[in-house]
Amino acid sequence: MDSEDEIIERALAGDQAAFGRLVQTYQAPVYNLAYRMLGSAGEAEEAAQEAFLRAYRRLDTYRPGCKFSSWLLAIAAHYCVDRLRRRRIVSVALDEAPEADLATPPVEGPEPTFLDRERQREIQALLAQLPESYRAALVLRYWHELSYEEMAQVLGTSEKAIKSRLHRARELLATYLPQARAEGRAERRPVLAPVAS
Repeated sequence: MDSEDEIIERALAGDQAAFGRLVQTYQAPVYNLAYRMLGSAGEAEEAAQEAFLRAYRRLDTYRPGCKFSSWLLAIAAHYCVDRLRRRRIVSVALDEAPEADLATPPVEGPEPTFLDRERQREIQALLAQLPESYRAALVLRYWHELSYEEMAQVLGTSEKAIKSRLHRARELLATYLPQARAEGRAERRPVLAPVAS
């Protein structure tokens, strides 16, 4: 069994099969990031494909010794932010939510599954209201559990800016929640679970 470093080294040397193995390894995290950022399963699939295509074309910019997942998620996050900036108005169609969120463990039975899907839709609708830089910070922190340092690398900014974005994003969510709850769109449970630093 080859180590990830060996697979990356072979991909850097032009081995397409090695790059294919990297795609298999990271397709779920890249798709999940794109889905959380864009709010649409179809757009997330397109964004994930584009992110891998860009990563393949830019393999020569990857620095061995750095975390490959952070480098790849940076490409995906930047692409999603660019896409959001182009479209500006984000709406989440309830019928476009994926059948199973790859970032969420499955729950047994029809009622818990329905409630879990409803909660995912509520979270996605709240995320869609945030500016793209705040949304990116929340997704990387709470769904990909990146450290502040890794997030700063991915988003090309400082740790201080990341902490500020996360703080501001949580403040905005706190203002959106009462309205969503009043409209019956959100449960009275915490939206984001704390992540250790």
